Formats: sequence, structure tokens, C-alpha cells
Amino acid sequence: MSAVKIIINILHILFAISIIVFVLLQSGKSAGLSGSIAGGAETFFGKNKGRTIDAMLSKYTAFAAIAFLITSIVLYMLLAA
Repeated sequence: MSAVKIIINILHILFAISIIVFVLLQSGKSAGLSGSIAGGAETFFGKNKGRTIDAMLSKYTAFAAIAFLITSIVLYMLLAA
């Protein structure tokens, strides 16, 4: 097994674990402040929606998922070659 395959495998495993962690850290749809105080909190905190922890976790999850997909394709190409 070449060094490139080992590095890609390690990255693949790290991205898989990070996806699991980021998804588990996210709160549910009805959890948090907007779920308990339905109307007012949503309009008050709506302008800062891009800066909340859930929004950051969502972005990190998307990045990890894309990186996982790319490493999956690269591993398949290395396996087929």
C-alpha cells in the first residue's frame, strides 16, 4: 500500500468521524430558544442566524461531507488503478 493510499485512508476516517460528531452536536428543530419561545425569539435572533453555533456546525458538516465524498472518489480511483 502506497503512502498516498494510507494518507487518503486516514483523512477518510477523520472526515467520517467528524461528520458523526458534527451531526450529534447539532440541536433538533424544536430544541433551543426558538423552539421554546416560538414567535418573538425567532424574529429577534433571526438577523444573527448565520453566526449561531448551529449555523457554524451546519457549515462544518457540509464541508466534512463534501471532503468525505471527495476522499471516497479518490480511494475508488486508487483502488481501480
